[in-house]
Amino acid sequence: MKTKEYSETILRELTRTLGGIPDAEAEGLADAILGAKRVFVAGAGRSLLMVRAFAMRLMQFGFHAYVVGETVTPAISKGDLFLIGSGSGETGALTLMAKKAKSVGARLALITIVPESTIGLLSDRVIEIKAPSPKAKPGNEAASIQPGGSLFEQSLLLFLDVLILRIAEKRGLKDANVLLMQNHANLE
Repeated sequence: MKTKEYSETILRELTRTLGGIPDAEAEGLADAILGAKRVFVAGAGRSLLMVRAFAMRLMQFGFHAYVVGETVTPAISKGDLFLIGSGSGETGALTLMAKKAKSVGARLALITIVPESTIGLLSDRVIEIKAPSPKAKPGNEAASIQPGGSLFEQSLLLFLDVLILRIAEKRGLKDANVLLMQNHANLE
């Protein structure tokens, strides 16, 4: 296959995968973010990179958003939302964090391939991304030409970018770039 053919195939995979996320679930997550005092995000590996990008956009839109593990991340508490991106929903450290967040009264949201995972069962909101992964349970019919969890990770990033658009719309922002640029890094 050539670059153009790979690109077209990957774009078809992304369209199929993102098209499988129910609007009602996405709306519920957008509302949960809008209703949260603060938003904390976590993931592992490439999924962490995707949720970090989301936290950055939330900050640029005026939210108090934190990446778990950073030295400036405060304690989570009641009224906060903890969003985890995890293909398997079983990553040990993330499971412990999810349990801790729930124990202090924070709300928990998971974006995953496996909604019935340990973290999924703890969560108040679960968004399922139907993508293949070496960690997915047998019977997952999703297919991809890409290695590992690439389709999940790409879909996670794009879904979170779509969520930002929806949040901006719900906040009545006519030109989201104006607000974004007010909070954009300027020590470059």
